[in-house]
Amino acid sequence: MPRSSPRAPLRFSTQTLLLQLAVVLLVVLLSAAVHAWLTYDRVGREAENQALTLARTVASDPSVRADVLAISQQAGTPPAAELAAGPLMVSAEAARTRTGALFVVITDETGLRLAHPDPQRLGERVSTDPSEALSGREVTTRNTGTLGPSAGAKVPVYAPGSTTVVGEVSVGYSMETVGQSVARDIGPVALTAMGALLAGVLGSFLLRRRLQRLTLGLEPEEISTLVHDQVAVLQGVDDGVIGVSADGRITVFNAAAQRLLDSTDLAGARWENAPVPDQLKSLTRPGSGAAPAVELVAGGRVLVANARKALHRREDLGWVVMLRDRTELQQLTRQLDAVGTMSTALRAQRHEFANQLHTIAGFMSIGQHQQAREYLARLAATGPLKFPVDQAELLQDPYLQAFVGAKGVEADERGVALRIGPETLVRGQVTDAQDVTTVLGNLIDNAVNAAVAGSAPDRWVEVEVMDDPDDDGGTLHVVVADSGDGLAEGTDGEAVFAEGFTTASGPVRAGGGQGFGLALARQLARRRGGDVKLLDFGARGGPGAVFMATLPGTTAGIRNAGQPDAGLNDAAGKEKNA
Repeated sequence: MPRSSPRAPLRFSTQTLLLQLAVVLLVVLLSAAVHAWLTYDRVGREAENQALTLARTVASDPSVRADVLAISQQAGTPPAAELAAGPLMVSAEAARTRTGALFVVITDETGLRLAHPDPQRLGERVSTDPSEALSGREVTTRNTGTLGPSAGAKVPVYAPGSTTVVGEVSVGYSMETVGQSVARDIGPVALTAMGALLAGVLGSFLLRRRLQRLTLGLEPEEISTLVHDQVAVLQGVDDGVIGVSADGRITVFNAAAQRLLDSTDLAGARWENAPVPDQLKSLTRPGSGAAPAVELVAGGRVLVANARKALHRREDLGWVVMLRDRTELQQLTRQLDAVGTMSTALRAQRHEFANQLHTIAGFMSIGQHQQAREYLARLAATGPLKFPVDQAELLQDPYLQAFVGAKGVEADERGVALRIGPETLVRGQVTDAQDVTTVLGNLIDNAVNAAVAGSAPDRWVEVEVMDDPDDDGGTLHVVVADSGDGLAEGTDGEAVFAEGFTTASGPVRAGGGQGFGLALARQLARRRGGDVKLLDFGARGGPGAVFMATLPGTTAGIRNAGQPDAGLNDAAGKEKNA
Protein backbone atom coordinates (compact mmCIF):
# COMPACT_ATOMS: atom_id res chain seq x y z
CA MET A 1 0.00 0.00 0.00
CA PRO A 2 1.35 3.44 -0.78
CA ARG A 3 2.22 5.39 2.28
CA SER A 4 0.38 8.62 2.77
CA SER A 5 2.56 11.72 2.60
CA PRO A 6 3.09 13.47 5.96
CA ARG A 7 0.97 16.52 6.54
CA ALA A 8 2.77 19.80 6.09
CA PRO A 9 3.17 21.70 9.38
CA LEU A 10 1.12 24.81 9.85
CA ARG A 11 2.82 28.05 8.93
CA PHE A 12 3.97 30.24 11.79
CA SER A 13 1.53 32.99 10.84
CA THR A 14 -1.33 30.45 10.86
CA GLN A 15 -0.26 29.13 14.26
CA THR A 16 -0.13 32.69 15.56
CA LEU A 17 -3.63 33.34 14.18
CA LEU A 18 -5.10 30.25 15.83
CA LEU A 19 -3.40 31.05 19.13
CA GLN A 20 -4.74 34.59 19.06
CA LEU A 21 -8.26 33.34 18.28
CA ALA A 22 -8.08 30.89 21.18
CA VAL A 23 -6.88 33.61 23.55
CA VAL A 24 -9.60 36.02 22.38
CA LEU A 25 -12.29 33.34 22.77
CA LEU A 26 -11.07 32.42 26.25
CA VAL A 27 -10.99 36.05 27.34
CA VAL A 28 -14.51 36.66 26.00
CA LEU A 29 -15.90 33.55 27.72
CA LEU A 30 -14.23 34.38 31.02
CA SER A 31 -15.44 37.96 30.82
CA ALA A 32 -19.02 36.85 30.07
CA ALA A 33 -18.96 34.31 32.91
CA VAL A 34 -17.61 36.81 35.43
CA HIS A 35 -20.14 39.40 34.32
CA ALA A 36 -23.00 36.87 34.62
CA TRP A 37 -21.89 35.86 38.11
CA LEU A 38 -21.55 39.48 39.21
CA THR A 39 -24.99 40.26 37.77
CA TYR A 40 -26.54 37.23 39.50
CA ASP A 41 -24.99 38.24 42.81
CA ARG A 42 -26.12 41.85 42.42
CA VAL A 43 -29.72 40.90 41.58
CA GLY A 44 -29.73 38.42 44.49
CA ARG A 45 -28.58 41.14 46.91
CA GLU A 46 -31.28 43.45 45.60
CA ALA A 47 -33.85 40.71 46.20
CA GLU A 48 -32.58 40.24 49.77
CA ASN A 49 -32.77 43.97 50.45
CA GLN A 50 -36.28 44.11 48.99
CA ALA A 51 -37.32 41.15 51.15
CA LEU A 52 -35.81 42.79 54.24
CA THR A 53 -37.70 46.02 53.56
CA LEU A 54 -40.98 44.17 53.11
CA ALA A 55 -40.39 42.05 56.25
CA ARG A 56 -39.69 45.16 58.31
CA THR A 57 -42.85 46.78 57.00
CA VAL A 58 -45.01 43.79 57.90
CA ALA A 59 -43.32 43.25 61.27
CA SER A 60 -43.80 46.88 62.26
CA ASP A 61 -47.52 46.92 61.45
CA PRO A 62 -49.29 47.54 64.84
CA SER A 63 -52.18 45.23 63.96
CA VAL A 64 -49.77 42.42 63.07
CA ARG A 65 -47.85 42.91 66.31
CA ALA A 66 -51.09 42.88 68.34
CA ASP A 67 -52.47 39.81 66.56
CA VAL A 68 -49.21 37.86 67.02
CA LEU A 69 -49.11 38.80 70.72
CA ALA A 70 -52.72 37.72 71.18
CA ILE A 71 -52.07 34.29 69.63
CA SER A 72 -48.84 33.86 71.61
CA GLN A 73 -50.70 34.50 74.87
CA GLN A 74 -53.16 31.70 74.14
CA ALA A 75 -52.63 28.31 75.67
CA GLY A 76 -52.17 26.65 72.26
CA THR A 77 -51.96 27.40 68.56
CA PRO A 78 -55.33 28.00 66.84
CA PRO A 79 -56.34 25.41 64.25
CA ALA A 80 -55.28 25.90 60.59
CA ALA A 81 -58.80 26.78 59.45
CA GLU A 82 -59.02 29.55 62.02
CA LEU A 83 -55.57 30.88 61.06
CA ALA A 84 -56.44 30.80 57.37
CA ALA A 85 -59.44 33.07 57.99
CA GLY A 86 -57.62 35.24 60.52
CA PRO A 87 -56.31 38.79 60.10
CA LEU A 88 -52.61 37.74 59.94
CA MET A 89 -53.27 35.60 56.87
CA VAL A 90 -55.05 38.50 55.21
CA SER A 91 -52.24 40.98 55.93
CA ALA A 92 -49.50 38.58 54.79
CA GLU A 93 -51.23 37.62 51.55
CA ALA A 94 -52.04 41.24 50.78
CA ALA A 95 -48.36 42.19 51.15
CA ARG A 96 -47.21 39.19 49.07
CA THR A 97 -49.66 39.90 46.28
CA ARG A 98 -48.83 43.59 46.23
CA THR A 99 -45.03 43.11 46.01
CA GLY A 100 -44.82 39.87 44.01
CA ALA A 101 -42.92 38.05 46.73
CA LEU A 102 -42.71 34.26 46.72
CA PHE A 103 -43.94 34.10 50.31
CA VAL A 104 -44.69 36.20 53.37
CA VAL A 105 -44.70 33.99 56.50
CA ILE A 106 -45.53 35.04 60.06
CA THR A 107 -44.67 32.78 63.01
CA ASP A 108 -45.10 32.90 66.77
CA GLU A 109 -42.26 32.87 69.28
CA THR A 110 -41.82 29.09 68.82
CA GLY A 111 -41.53 29.16 65.02
CA LEU A 112 -45.03 27.88 64.24
CA ARG A 113 -46.59 29.34 61.10
CA LEU A 114 -49.43 31.80 61.71
CA ALA A 115 -49.59 32.96 58.04
CA HIS A 116 -48.37 31.12 54.92
CA PRO A 117 -49.23 31.15 51.20
CA ASP A 118 -50.16 27.45 51.50
CA PRO A 119 -52.99 27.11 54.09
CA GLN A 120 -52.08 23.47 54.55
CA ARG A 121 -48.80 24.59 56.14
CA LEU A 122 -50.41 26.72 58.84
CA GLY A 123 -49.70 25.67 62.40
CA GLU A 124 -46.53 23.80 61.33
CA ARG A 125 -42.99 24.72 62.21
CA VAL A 126 -41.07 26.66 59.53
CA SER A 127 -38.61 24.66 57.39
CA THR A 128 -35.74 27.09 57.98
CA ASP A 129 -34.18 27.97 61.31
CA PRO A 130 -35.98 31.03 62.85
CA SER A 131 -33.78 31.21 65.94
CA GLU A 132 -31.77 34.29 64.88
CA ALA A 133 -34.86 36.35 64.13
CA LEU A 134 -36.58 35.12 67.32
CA SER A 135 -33.52 36.23 69.27
CA GLY A 136 -34.03 39.78 68.00
CA ARG A 137 -31.66 39.93 64.97
CA GLU A 138 -32.56 40.74 61.38
CA VAL A 139 -31.02 38.36 58.85
CA THR A 140 -30.99 37.88 55.08
CA THR A 141 -30.91 34.38 53.68
CA ARG A 142 -30.59 32.37 50.51
CA ASN A 143 -31.93 28.87 50.94
CA THR A 144 -34.41 26.34 49.66
CA GLY A 145 -37.68 25.97 51.53
CA THR A 146 -41.00 24.29 50.87
CA LEU A 147 -41.73 26.76 48.06
CA GLY A 148 -38.35 26.35 46.36
CA PRO A 149 -35.09 28.32 46.31
CA SER A 150 -35.43 31.89 47.45
CA ALA A 151 -33.58 35.00 48.56
CA GLY A 152 -35.24 36.42 51.64
CA ALA A 153 -35.05 38.05 55.04
CA LYS A 154 -36.23 37.34 58.62
CA VAL A 155 -37.29 40.16 60.97
CA PRO A 156 -38.43 39.78 64.63
CA VAL A 157 -41.96 40.85 65.65
CA TYR A 158 -42.09 42.73 68.94
CA ALA A 159 -45.04 43.02 71.29
CA PRO A 160 -46.72 46.45 71.14
CA GLY A 161 -44.89 48.93 73.32
CA SER A 162 -42.30 46.33 74.35
CA THR A 163 -38.99 44.82 73.25
CA THR A 164 -40.25 41.30 73.79
CA VAL A 165 -40.06 39.14 70.66
CA VAL A 166 -43.39 37.42 70.13
CA GLY A 167 -42.71 36.09 66.61
CA GLU A 168 -40.97 36.74 63.34
CA VAL A 169 -41.77 37.67 59.71
CA SER A 170 -40.03 35.80 56.91
CA VAL A 171 -40.21 37.16 53.36
CA GLY A 172 -38.68 35.52 50.25
CA TYR A 173 -38.36 36.17 46.55
CA SER A 174 -37.96 33.29 44.14
CA MET A 175 -34.42 32.76 42.80
CA GLU A 176 -36.01 31.68 39.56
CA THR A 177 -37.22 35.25 39.20
CA VAL A 178 -33.68 36.42 39.95
CA GLY A 179 -32.41 34.06 37.24
CA GLN A 180 -34.89 35.54 34.77
CA SER A 181 -33.60 39.03 35.58
CA VAL A 182 -30.05 37.83 35.05
CA ALA A 183 -31.09 36.27 31.74
CA ARG A 184 -32.50 39.60 30.63
CA ASP A 185 -29.22 41.34 31.56
CA ILE A 186 -27.09 38.64 29.95
CA GLY A 187 -28.57 39.34 26.50
CA PRO A 188 -26.65 42.60 25.98
CA VAL A 189 -23.63 41.02 27.59
CA ALA A 190 -23.75 38.15 25.12
CA LEU A 191 -24.09 40.56 22.21
CA THR A 192 -21.13 42.56 23.51
CA ALA A 193 -19.11 39.37 23.89
CA MET A 194 -19.91 38.33 20.32
CA GLY A 195 -18.91 41.77 19.07
CA ALA A 196 -15.65 41.56 21.00
CA LEU A 197 -15.02 38.09 19.57
CA LEU A 198 -15.60 39.31 16.02
CA ALA A 199 -13.33 42.30 16.62
CA GLY A 200 -10.67 39.96 18.01
CA VAL A 201 -10.96 37.70 14.97
CA LEU A 202 -10.65 40.66 12.61
CA GLY A 203 -7.68 42.03 14.53
CA SER A 204 -6.02 38.62 14.45
CA PHE A 205 -6.40 38.41 10.67
CA LEU A 206 -4.97 41.91 10.23
CA LEU A 207 -2.08 41.07 12.54
CA ARG A 208 -1.45 37.88 10.57
CA ARG A 209 -1.26 39.84 7.33
CA ARG A 210 1.09 42.41 8.86
CA LEU A 211 3.27 39.63 10.27
CA GLN A 212 3.52 38.04 6.84
CA ARG A 213 4.41 41.39 5.30
CA LEU A 214 7.06 42.16 7.91
CA THR A 215 8.67 38.73 7.64
CA LEU A 216 8.31 38.64 3.83
CA GLY A 217 6.42 35.39 4.18
CA LEU A 218 9.39 33.64 5.81
CA GLU A 219 9.16 31.15 8.63
CA PRO A 220 11.10 31.72 11.90
CA GLU A 221 13.55 28.96 10.98
CA GLU A 222 14.19 30.61 7.63
CA ILE A 223 14.66 34.01 9.29
CA SER A 224 17.14 32.50 11.76
CA THR A 225 19.08 30.90 8.90
CA LEU A 226 19.13 34.19 6.99
CA VAL A 227 20.43 36.05 10.03
CA HIS A 228 23.27 33.57 10.49
CA ASP A 229 24.11 33.74 6.78
CA GLN A 230 23.98 37.54 6.84
CA VAL A 231 26.35 37.77 9.79
CA ALA A 232 28.75 35.27 8.20
CA VAL A 233 28.77 37.08 4.85
CA LEU A 234 28.81 40.68 6.06
CA GLN A 235 31.53 40.12 8.64
CA GLY A 236 33.57 37.84 6.39
CA VAL A 237 34.07 40.14 3.40
CA ASP A 238 36.63 42.92 3.04
CA ASP A 239 34.20 45.18 1.17
CA GLY A 240 32.14 47.65 3.13
CA VAL A 241 28.38 47.05 3.06
CA ILE A 242 25.82 49.65 4.12
CA GLY A 243 22.10 48.84 4.08
CA VAL A 244 19.60 51.71 4.00
CA SER A 245 15.91 50.89 4.47
CA ALA A 246 13.14 52.39 2.39
CA ASP A 247 12.31 54.84 5.20
CA GLY A 248 15.88 56.19 5.23
CA ARG A 249 17.30 54.37 8.26
CA ILE A 250 20.62 52.50 8.31
CA THR A 251 19.97 48.80 8.91
CA VAL A 252 23.40 47.30 8.09
CA PHE A 253 26.84 48.82 8.70
CA ASN A 254 29.36 46.00 8.68
CA ALA A 255 32.84 45.99 10.21
CA ALA A 256 34.54 46.62 6.87
CA ALA A 257 32.44 49.77 6.32
CA GLN A 258 33.38 50.98 9.81
CA ARG A 259 37.05 50.41 9.06
CA LEU A 260 37.01 52.03 5.61
CA LEU A 261 35.06 55.10 6.76
CA ASP A 262 36.88 55.27 10.12
CA SER A 263 33.53 55.29 11.88
CA THR A 264 31.57 53.48 14.57
CA ASP A 265 28.56 51.26 13.93
CA LEU A 266 25.83 53.58 12.60
CA ALA A 267 23.06 50.96 12.42
CA GLY A 268 19.78 52.55 13.47
CA ALA A 269 20.78 56.12 12.59
CA ARG A 270 19.05 58.25 9.95
CA TRP A 271 20.91 58.03 6.65
CA GLU A 272 20.61 61.75 5.84
CA ASN A 273 22.13 62.63 9.24
CA ALA A 274 24.87 59.97 9.24
CA PRO A 275 28.50 61.22 9.42
CA VAL A 276 29.49 59.79 6.04
CA PRO A 277 30.74 61.59 2.88
CA ASP A 278 28.08 63.37 0.84
CA GLN A 279 29.08 61.37 -2.26
CA LEU A 280 27.65 58.26 -0.61
CA LYS A 281 24.37 59.99 0.21
CA SER A 282 24.07 61.30 -3.35
CA LEU A 283 24.07 57.71 -4.63
CA THR A 284 20.78 56.96 -2.82
CA ARG A 285 18.86 60.14 -3.56
CA PRO A 286 15.51 59.73 -5.39
CA GLY A 287 15.95 59.49 -9.13
CA SER A 288 19.59 58.44 -8.95
CA GLY A 289 18.74 54.97 -10.31
CA ALA A 290 21.71 52.72 -11.06
CA ALA A 291 24.28 55.50 -10.67
CA PRO A 292 27.86 54.78 -11.78
CA ALA A 293 30.51 54.09 -9.19
CA VAL A 294 32.19 57.12 -7.64
CA GLU A 295 35.63 57.59 -6.13
CA LEU A 296 36.07 59.37 -2.82
CA VAL A 297 38.67 59.84 -0.12
CA ALA A 298 37.73 58.88 3.43
CA GLY A 299 39.81 57.92 6.42
CA GLY A 300 43.06 58.30 4.44
CA ARG A 301 41.87 55.84 1.80
CA VAL A 302 40.70 56.06 -1.79
CA LEU A 303 37.36 54.26 -1.99
CA VAL A 304 35.14 53.21 -4.86
CA ALA A 305 31.44 53.24 -3.97
CA ASN A 306 28.31 52.20 -5.80
CA ALA A 307 24.68 51.71 -4.77
CA ARG A 308 21.93 49.39 -5.93
CA LYS A 309 18.21 49.24 -5.21
CA ALA A 310 17.08 46.26 -3.11
CA LEU A 311 13.77 44.78 -4.23
CA HIS A 312 11.77 41.76 -3.06
CA ARG A 313 8.72 40.81 -5.13
CA ARG A 314 8.28 44.42 -6.25
CA GLU A 315 8.61 45.63 -2.67
CA ASP A 316 11.13 48.42 -2.20
CA LEU A 317 13.52 47.38 0.60
CA GLY A 318 15.84 50.38 0.25
CA TRP A 319 19.46 50.64 -0.91
CA VAL A 320 22.67 48.63 -0.59
CA VAL A 321 25.87 50.70 -0.75
CA MET A 322 29.13 48.84 -1.49
CA LEU A 323 32.58 50.22 -0.61
CA ARG A 324 35.88 48.91 -2.04
CA ASP A 325 39.36 50.07 -1.01
CA ARG A 326 41.60 51.16 -3.90
CA THR A 327 44.29 52.83 -1.79
CA GLU A 328 46.80 50.01 -2.05
CA LEU A 329 46.16 49.61 -5.77
CA GLN A 330 46.70 53.34 -6.34
CA GLN A 331 49.86 53.32 -4.25
CA LEU A 332 51.20 50.30 -6.10
CA THR A 333 50.38 51.98 -9.41
CA ARG A 334 52.25 55.10 -8.32
CA GLN A 335 55.23 53.06 -7.16
CA LEU A 336 55.20 51.08 -10.39
CA ASP A 337 55.19 54.31 -12.39
CA ALA A 338 58.13 55.56 -10.34
CA VAL A 339 60.05 52.31 -10.83
CA GLY A 340 59.35 52.36 -14.56
CA THR A 341 60.53 55.95 -14.81
CA MET A 342 63.66 55.17 -12.80
CA SER A 343 64.48 52.11 -14.90
CA THR A 344 64.22 54.19 -18.07
CA ALA A 345 66.44 56.86 -16.54
CA LEU A 346 68.95 54.28 -15.35
CA ARG A 347 69.24 52.79 -18.82
CA ALA A 348 70.17 56.22 -20.11
CA GLN A 349 72.58 56.77 -17.22
CA ARG A 350 74.32 53.47 -17.91
CA HIS A 351 75.63 54.81 -21.20
CA GLU A 352 76.80 58.03 -19.53
CA PHE A 353 78.58 56.14 -16.77
CA ALA A 354 80.21 53.87 -19.36
CA ASN A 355 81.53 56.93 -21.20
CA GLN A 356 82.86 58.36 -17.94
CA LEU A 357 84.63 55.10 -17.14
CA HIS A 358 86.14 55.03 -20.63
CA THR A 359 87.42 58.57 -20.09
CA ILE A 360 89.03 57.64 -16.78
CA ALA A 361 90.49 54.51 -18.34
CA GLY A 362 91.93 56.65 -21.13
CA PHE A 363 93.58 59.04 -18.69
CA MET A 364 95.10 56.13 -16.81
CA SER A 365 96.34 54.40 -19.95
CA ILE A 366 98.27 57.47 -21.13
CA GLY A 367 99.60 58.18 -17.66
CA GLN A 368 97.56 61.33 -17.03
CA HIS A 369 96.93 60.51 -13.36
CA GLN A 370 96.45 64.12 -12.31
CA GLN A 371 93.79 64.70 -14.97
CA ALA A 372 92.06 61.49 -13.86
CA ARG A 373 92.00 62.73 -10.22
CA GLU A 374 90.58 66.10 -11.26
CA TYR A 375 87.96 64.40 -13.42
CA LEU A 376 86.91 62.17 -10.50
CA ALA A 377 86.71 65.20 -8.21
CA ARG A 378 84.41 66.97 -10.65
CA LEU A 379 82.20 63.87 -10.82
CA ALA A 380 82.06 63.66 -7.02
CA ALA A 381 81.13 67.35 -6.73
CA THR A 382 78.11 66.91 -8.98
CA GLY A 383 76.67 64.31 -6.58
CA PRO A 384 75.57 60.76 -7.20
CA LEU A 385 72.59 61.84 -9.31
CA LYS A 386 72.74 62.74 -12.95
CA PHE A 387 68.99 63.04 -13.37
CA PRO A 388 67.70 66.30 -14.92
CA VAL A 389 67.23 67.85 -11.46
CA ASP A 390 68.95 71.12 -10.57
CA GLN A 391 70.95 71.06 -7.32
CA ALA A 392 70.22 67.37 -6.89
CA GLU A 393 73.35 67.10 -4.74
CA LEU A 394 71.45 68.76 -1.88
CA LEU A 395 69.49 65.53 -1.37
CA GLN A 396 71.58 63.10 0.68
CA ASP A 397 68.93 60.46 1.40
CA PRO A 398 69.19 57.66 -1.22
CA TYR A 399 65.47 57.12 -1.32
CA LEU A 400 64.72 60.81 -1.93
CA GLN A 401 67.51 60.94 -4.52
CA ALA A 402 66.01 58.11 -6.53
CA PHE A 403 62.42 59.22 -6.20
CA VAL A 404 62.94 62.91 -6.99
CA GLY A 405 65.32 61.96 -9.78
CA ALA A 406 62.65 59.79 -11.37
CA LYS A 407 60.17 62.63 -11.03
CA GLY A 408 62.73 64.93 -12.68
CA VAL A 409 62.95 62.64 -15.70
CA GLU A 410 59.17 62.54 -15.92
CA ALA A 411 58.89 66.32 -15.62
CA ASP A 412 61.67 66.81 -18.21
CA GLU A 413 59.69 64.74 -20.72
CA ARG A 414 56.84 67.25 -20.32
CA GLY A 415 59.07 70.29 -20.67
CA VAL A 416 59.24 71.16 -16.97
CA ALA A 417 62.50 71.67 -15.06
CA LEU A 418 62.49 70.13 -11.59
CA ARG A 419 64.90 71.72 -9.16
CA ILE A 420 65.79 71.38 -5.51
CA GLY A 421 65.45 74.52 -3.41
CA PRO A 422 68.59 75.97 -1.78
CA GLU A 423 67.20 75.52 1.73
CA THR A 424 66.95 71.75 1.33
CA LEU A 425 68.62 69.84 4.15
CA VAL A 426 67.77 66.26 5.11
CA ARG A 427 70.17 64.74 7.66
CA GLY A 428 68.12 61.65 8.53
CA GLN A 429 67.05 58.58 6.63
CA VAL A 430 63.49 58.21 5.35
CA THR A 431 61.77 55.46 7.35
CA ASP A 432 58.24 55.47 5.91
CA ALA A 433 58.76 55.46 2.18
CA GLN A 434 55.15 54.69 1.33
CA ASP A 435 53.59 57.79 2.94
CA VAL A 436 56.46 60.03 1.77
CA THR A 437 56.02 58.75 -1.79
CA THR A 438 52.28 59.35 -1.73
CA VAL A 439 52.42 62.89 -0.31
CA LEU A 440 55.54 64.14 -2.12
CA GLY A 441 54.55 62.44 -5.39
CA ASN A 442 51.06 63.98 -5.37
CA LEU A 443 52.42 67.47 -4.67
CA ILE A 444 55.05 67.20 -7.44
CA ASP A 445 52.55 65.77 -9.94
CA ASN A 446 50.08 68.59 -9.24
CA ALA A 447 52.86 71.17 -9.56
CA VAL A 448 54.06 69.71 -12.88
CA ASN A 449 50.50 69.73 -14.22
CA ALA A 450 50.10 73.35 -13.13
CA ALA A 451 53.41 74.33 -14.75
CA VAL A 452 52.43 72.66 -18.03
CA ALA A 453 49.04 74.41 -18.02
CA GLY A 454 50.53 77.79 -16.97
CA SER A 455 51.22 80.76 -19.23
CA ALA A 456 54.82 81.39 -18.07
CA PRO A 457 57.42 80.66 -20.81
CA ASP A 458 59.83 79.19 -18.26
CA ARG A 459 58.24 76.07 -16.76
CA TRP A 460 59.68 74.86 -13.48
CA VAL A 461 58.87 73.12 -10.22
CA GLU A 462 60.90 73.73 -7.07
CA VAL A 463 61.00 71.32 -4.14
CA GLU A 464 62.48 72.00 -0.74
CA VAL A 465 62.80 69.17 1.76
CA MET A 466 63.93 69.62 5.37
CA ASP A 467 63.93 67.56 8.53
CA ASP A 468 63.90 68.88 12.08
CA PRO A 469 67.03 67.93 14.07
CA ASP A 470 65.36 68.92 17.34
CA ASP A 471 62.32 66.68 16.75
CA ASP A 472 62.67 63.20 18.21
CA GLY A 473 59.72 62.10 16.05
CA GLY A 474 61.64 62.66 12.80
CA THR A 475 59.39 65.23 11.12
CA LEU A 476 59.89 65.86 7.40
CA HIS A 477 58.86 69.24 5.94
CA VAL A 478 58.18 69.52 2.21
CA VAL A 479 57.48 72.74 0.27
CA VAL A 480 56.54 72.57 -3.43
CA ALA A 481 56.18 75.62 -5.73
CA ASP A 482 55.64 75.87 -9.47
CA SER A 483 55.58 78.36 -12.36
CA GLY A 484 51.87 77.89 -13.09
CA ASP A 485 49.11 80.49 -13.01
CA GLY A 486 48.09 79.67 -9.43
CA LEU A 487 44.55 79.27 -8.19
CA ALA A 488 41.67 81.29 -9.59
CA GLU A 489 40.67 84.41 -7.70
CA GLY A 490 38.01 83.68 -5.08
CA THR A 491 38.97 80.01 -4.72
CA ASP A 492 38.40 78.64 -1.24
CA GLY A 493 41.73 77.57 0.24
CA GLU A 494 40.11 74.52 1.84
CA ALA A 495 38.10 73.54 -1.23
CA VAL A 496 41.27 72.50 -3.09
CA PHE A 497 41.64 69.62 -0.61
CA ALA A 498 38.17 68.23 -1.29
CA GLU A 499 38.05 65.06 -3.34
CA GLY A 500 37.14 65.73 -6.96
CA PHE A 501 38.56 69.28 -7.00
CA THR A 502 40.78 70.01 -10.02
CA THR A 503 41.93 73.06 -11.97
CA ALA A 504 42.85 71.09 -15.08
CA SER A 505 41.15 72.48 -18.18
CA GLY A 506 42.50 69.97 -20.63
CA PRO A 507 43.77 66.41 -20.81
CA VAL A 508 46.48 65.49 -18.35
CA ARG A 509 48.75 62.53 -17.87
CA ALA A 510 46.82 59.28 -17.92
CA GLY A 511 46.43 57.73 -14.54
CA GLY A 512 47.13 60.99 -12.81
CA GLY A 513 44.22 60.50 -10.44
CA GLN A 514 42.90 64.01 -10.94
CA GLY A 515 40.88 65.37 -8.05
CA PHE A 516 42.16 62.99 -5.37
CA GLY A 517 45.88 63.74 -4.93
CA LEU A 518 45.64 66.66 -2.52
CA ALA A 519 42.77 65.12 -0.55
CA LEU A 520 44.64 61.84 -0.11
CA ALA A 521 47.90 63.61 0.75
CA ARG A 522 46.24 65.72 3.44
CA GLN A 523 44.45 62.75 5.00
CA LEU A 524 47.65 60.68 5.08
CA ALA A 525 49.55 63.57 6.68
CA ARG A 526 46.84 64.24 9.27
CA ARG A 527 46.65 60.57 10.11
CA ARG A 528 50.32 60.81 11.12
CA GLY A 529 49.68 64.00 13.12
CA GLY A 530 50.88 66.37 10.39
CA ASP A 531 49.10 68.35 7.69
CA VAL A 532 49.18 69.65 4.11
CA LYS A 533 48.52 73.38 3.72
CA LEU A 534 48.24 75.97 0.99
CA LEU A 535 50.84 78.69 1.67
CA ASP A 536 50.27 80.91 -1.38
CA PHE A 537 47.51 81.09 -4.01
CA GLY A 538 49.95 82.29 -6.70
CA ALA A 539 49.28 84.71 -9.54
CA ARG A 540 48.53 84.51 -13.25
CA GLY A 541 51.76 84.39 -15.23
CA GLY A 542 53.59 82.82 -12.26
CA PRO A 543 54.76 81.96 -9.82
CA GLY A 544 51.98 79.56 -9.00
CA ALA A 545 50.56 78.09 -5.80
CA VAL A 546 52.82 76.96 -2.97
CA PHE A 547 51.97 73.92 -0.82
CA MET A 548 53.66 72.70 2.35
CA ALA A 549 53.42 69.21 3.85
CA THR A 550 54.44 68.20 7.39
CA LEU A 551 55.06 64.48 7.93
CA PRO A 552 55.94 63.48 11.51
CA GLY A 553 57.66 60.18 12.16
CA THR A 554 59.04 59.67 8.64
CA THR A 555 62.81 60.11 9.25
CA ALA A 556 65.33 58.75 11.74
CA GLY A 557 69.09 58.70 12.36
CA ILE A 558 70.28 62.33 12.02
CA ARG A 559 73.65 62.44 10.29
CA ASN A 560 76.37 65.13 10.53
CA ALA A 561 75.16 68.16 8.65
CA GLY A 562 77.55 69.68 6.16
CA GLN A 563 79.39 66.34 5.61
CA PRO A 564 77.30 64.51 3.06
CA ASP A 565 80.18 62.50 1.65
CA ALA A 566 83.28 62.55 3.79
CA GLY A 567 85.12 60.03 1.63
CA LEU A 568 84.90 62.14 -1.50
CA ASN A 569 86.03 65.27 0.41
CA ASP A 570 89.08 63.40 1.70
CA ALA A 571 89.90 62.28 -1.81
CA ALA A 572 89.65 65.83 -3.10
CA GLY A 573 91.95 67.06 -0.31
CA LYS A 574 94.53 64.44 -1.05
CA GLU A 575 94.39 65.39 -4.71
CA LYS A 576 95.18 69.03 -3.87
CA ASN A 577 98.07 68.04 -1.63
CA ALA A 578 99.50 65.95 -4.38
